[in-house]
Amino acid sequence: MEERGGDPWQPCMDTAVQLALRAGQIIRKAVMEEKCVSTKTSAADLVTETDHFVEDVLISSLKEKFPSHRFIGEESTSAGSKCILTESPTWIIDPIDGTCNFVHRFPPVAVSIGFAVNQELEFGVIYHCTEERLYTGRRGQGAFCNGQRLQVSNVTDISKALVLTEIGTKRDPATLKLFLSNMEKLLKLQTHGLRIIGSSTLSLCHLASGAADAYYQFGLHCWDLAAATVIIREAGGIVIDTSGGPLDIMSCRVVAAGTKELAMLIARELLTIDYGRDDET
Repeated sequence: MEERGGDPWQPCMDTAVQLALRAGQIIRKAVMEEKCVSTKTSAADLVTETDHFVEDVLISSLKEKFPSHRFIGEESTSAGSKCILTESPTWIIDPIDGTCNFVHRFPPVAVSIGFAVNQELEFGVIYHCTEERLYTGRRGQGAFCNGQRLQVSNVTDISKALVLTEIGTKRDPATLKLFLSNMEKLLKLQTHGLRIIGSSTLSLCHLASGAADAYYQFGLHCWDLAAATVIIREAGGIVIDTSGGPLDIMSCRVVAAGTKELAMLIARELLTIDYGRDDET
């Protein structure tokens, strides 16, 4: 049950932090025991038994404590659950972001827990499991990593910007051509660097910390984006649609940056890759 009076959502955030840390322990143990084998046949879109187990642990724990809330989870959506964001308090969960990294025991692996009320993102919790870094953001209250306040960079010049992205799961020739064309466009603008680390949520956390300056992706799902959006905004950054308009977390596309100038510059350059919408599945 939510507390009455005061801050009704702080108990939810406290619970999210506790569960993210618990999930991180499960994931680290799975890595040490080499229980990282993929159970999905697609070479580009992996899932493991640990993905399912962690999501079950998170959602069952949250349902027990907050029975009136709604839930959107990556694996439950893949199994056929509707991915619809209503005005009800809603948890948006990615049990393992960076599953390909997890399978290969490559370090950037995270748990992501976002929370929305009235279709507005209230808080986000992201736990970097292998480096034990806890990123948190609460609407109107700032963003932090292990208690240290986060601040985005103030870079506006793309020639001074480190830009992050991810490949996405589509590997057909037409999609790959668009993906590579977008990278080429930014490289021709003399961006300082482009990086792909295999975890969209952690890429966005690097942006929030000021270690990177911008991020873009097509094919980014709401469970990848919800928590990170709050963290970036609370660190002073901007998160928008690739069209340059307001963010729609169900649209599977995003540009984020430390400054509006850099975000808009990148958005103007991008060729659209159609991944559909999460709420159409």
